[in-house]
This record gives sequence, structure tokens and C-alpha cells, in this order.
Amino acid sequence: MTRDPIRLAREAQHEAVRLETRRQFLRKCTTGFGGFFLAGLASRVGAAQGLDFTRPGDRPLAPLPPQFAPRAKRVIFLHMAGAPSQHELFDYKPELARLDGKDTPAEFLEGRRFAFISGVPKMLGPQFPFHQAGQSGAWISDRLPHIERHIDRLCFVKSMRTDQFNHAPAQLLFQTGTPQLGAASFGSWVVYGLGAENENLPGFVVLASGGHNPDGGKALWGSGFLPGIYQGVQCRSQGDPVLYLSNPDGVSRPLRRAALDALGRLHEKSHNEFGDPETVTRIAQHEMAFRMQISASEAFDIGAESEATHAAYGTLPGRESFANNCLLARRLAERGVRFIQLYHWGWDSHGASASEALNAGFQERCREVDQPIAALLADLDQRGLLDETLVVWGAEFGRTPMQENRSGGEMQFIGRDHNPAAFTIWMAGGGVKPGFTYGETDPIGYEVARDPVEIRDLHATMLHLLGFDHHRLSFPFQGLDQKLTGVQPARVVPDLIG
Repeated sequence: MTRDPIRLAREAQHEAVRLETRRQFLRKCTTGFGGFFLAGLASRVGAAQGLDFTRPGDRPLAPLPPQFAPRAKRVIFLHMAGAPSQHELFDYKPELARLDGKDTPAEFLEGRRFAFISGVPKMLGPQFPFHQAGQSGAWISDRLPHIERHIDRLCFVKSMRTDQFNHAPAQLLFQTGTPQLGAASFGSWVVYGLGAENENLPGFVVLASGGHNPDGGKALWGSGFLPGIYQGVQCRSQGDPVLYLSNPDGVSRPLRRAALDALGRLHEKSHNEFGDPETVTRIAQHEMAFRMQISASEAFDIGAESEATHAAYGTLPGRESFANNCLLARRLAERGVRFIQLYHWGWDSHGASASEALNAGFQERCREVDQPIAALLADLDQRGLLDETLVVWGAEFGRTPMQENRSGGEMQFIGRDHNPAAFTIWMAGGGVKPGFTYGETDPIGYEVARDPVEIRDLHATMLHLLGFDHHRLSFPFQGLDQKLTGVQPARVVPDLIG
């Protein structure tokens, strides 16, 4: 039985209306509410004070100039997931050593919120010897002998603080500027603003080691409200850098090219019909994957490095390791990747088990990162890359000056609880002041005593080093010009800039 053609036409029209998005409806309106919306949208984009982040549709990672002359061209961010204790690494407190083993004074506990401490814990002095090193005289423990050789390259911030004391939200704040899900990560902002120097590789690469992803999960390198092309691409340090990058058996490169061309035509038809910007992202990602079959395989081949280089980093070819990832970070940096994020899991030193103990697992974590980080700094410097590469080391918060006493009892292993009130990070290269220490904590390293630095201040300073005023790097979303530094006051810390 033949169906009524008029009815068929009406059904097709109704289906088209059903599939039409709010954005398409408003874009098609030329008068009334749609006109007001488009005028408002234009004004919000114009509120970026002249910065234009538009790119050709087929080149969403095309490089763009920064707002002003940058000190750094790229970032290598070393995030120690779980938060290492500053009391055992960089923030030496003789008064804390004097109080070791004594009951914690009541004023240190009243009104405080802890993740696990209860009752009256004991004060815990530094567990390893400290000394001053280099011409700068910076304090460092004996756990990081390789990094110590580079101490005069480092710019310490010992007055960091946060308002989050659980790992996932604190990591989100550290990496996206907000403890809530849905925001764009730092790396996504950088690639959105600057693009990629090498469009045959992702602009933002993530490498994880330690056996687990960080608590914040993949949202830590997500693009949030920014187009999906700017999200981080998590790669592996063994096997194919990206799963399914290689062609399956029986599929040649020309056949893959023909399949992508056909898929691209379908995506283009969909985009012309529905106008969804994420369709453009999918096209760009498919093309990126095709180019990466050659470029990424070469970039991730650490076997091409010399024996001397492997010995310097302490790499373990064929296995997942932080050392492998540090060497990969250098290889990606010299190939024009804009933002390289390394996560190393296992620093949550509560003392609940040997792996979480300061007198056991913590020492192993130090051994895993010390030599590779030192080799990375030396390698970047030798190749003339350190001056234009901002290297950042840190974690989501600090640790308490008292020993953790989970459930109020004495624990078999030694550990410290979370402390958002004070922690240490360091930076190197990329225009920061070398051999310098900024800020100070109180005599027991519990709270910031001088020159506090909020997470948003650190973000503003890093963006400044990359050539951006953090107020002007924005994206219109939900009626607000969204920024990495949010809506609270944020400042560039000029003393950190060389």
C-alpha cells in the first residue's frame, strides 16, 4: 500500500524539527529573541577584548600568537598524585623536629577538619635528614639526591594553599581551576589559546604511571565546555601510544585513507544539516589519528635513544614507568607538543599500609621520580629547550605536621594526613626565577605564614609566562565568560618571574 506523499513530507518535516537543536534554532532566527541572543553572544565574544581564537575548520589546532611575548612556549606538568609530604622533602622545620612524639597542642586541632585524624595525635618531626644545597642554600632532604644537583634551577613556592582536602576535588581544582566536574583543564586552555606547534601530534598529551590513574580521573585532562579537540590525549608508555592506532590485519594505509574520506563526507553532511560543532571535532580527531599513525609511533619510540640517555633517565623500555614518561616528555617537547602532563600515582602517605608509609612506600616513590626528573631537566637544558619549557612539579595539597592516628589509635606504619592549609611546589625553566624560594609556612609547616599563593594565582602566573593575561583568555558558556582562574580575584605573582 502506497503511503500519502503529503503525509510523508509532513513526517519528514516534523522529524527535522525534532532533531533541531536550540543552538540551530537561535542561529536561524534573524529577528526577535534569536536576534537578541546573537547580539548578546557577539558582545560576549567581544568581551575577550580583541582576542580572536577562531581557526580554519580543518585546522582546529592551528597555532595562534599569544597576547604578548611569552617566556615559555610549552609546559611539562609533573603531578605527584596523592600529595607527597613537604615535611620530608623541601619544607624543613627545626621546631617540628623538637616537638616530635609530643601530643599535638589543642589549638592545632580545634576547628580543624581532617580526612582521618581523630582524638589527639602525636606531632611528627621530619623523617629524613635535611641540609642546605647549592648557591641558593635551599633546604632539601636526602631523599632526592639527583634533583639536588639542579636545586639552583628551581623556583620554590612554599606558601601554596587550597580549600579542598579530598583528593579528587583537590586535583580538579589544581588542574581545572574548580573542584567541580565539567570545567576545562589547564592543558586544554593552553592549547585553545596557543594551538599546537606540530599538528601531526596532539597538542595536549597525558602520561600516567604508578599503576593507577589519579583520583580525579579523566576529567583532569578533559576539555569541559571547550571544544573536544582541546582535551588531553592519554597515551601509553608501552605498546601503541594510543589504543587501536595501528591498522588491523588486512587494512592497508590507502584503505584506511579511503574509509576516512567516506566517513568525513558523512560528517560534513551532518555538520551542514545540524551545525553541531562537535562534528568538526570528530573529523579533526579522525584526521589526527591518521597522521599519528606515523608521527606518534616515531615520537614514542624511546628505543631510538642512546644507551647513555637510557642510563641517565633509568628507563625501563617495554614497561610502564615514570622514567619512560619523563623521556617521552622530552621527546614530545622537542616535537612541538604544547602541554605534556605526567601523573605519578602512589604518594598518599597515610601510613595505613607499607605502600602508604613514609618509612616504606614513600621512599620508593622518591626513588622512582628523583633520577628521571633530574635527567629531564638536564636533557632539556642540553638541547636548549629548558628556557622555553615551563616545568612544574607539585600535587593537590600538603600533609599534616602531626602523625596520622586513624580511628584514634597508634598505627603500625608512619604517615601524615591531608593538609590543604600549606604545601610546596616548584617550577623550573620557562621564565621563572631560578634558585629562588617564595613564601613561608609557620614554624611547624602547618599554615602559610607569609605570601600565600592560591591555586588561581599559580594559574594566572603560569598563563602570564605563556603570554596571556588570565582575564582575557576566556570562552563564553552558560552566560559567563569562563576563565581558568574563575570569578574570584587572582593575581600574577611577579616575584616568581625571572
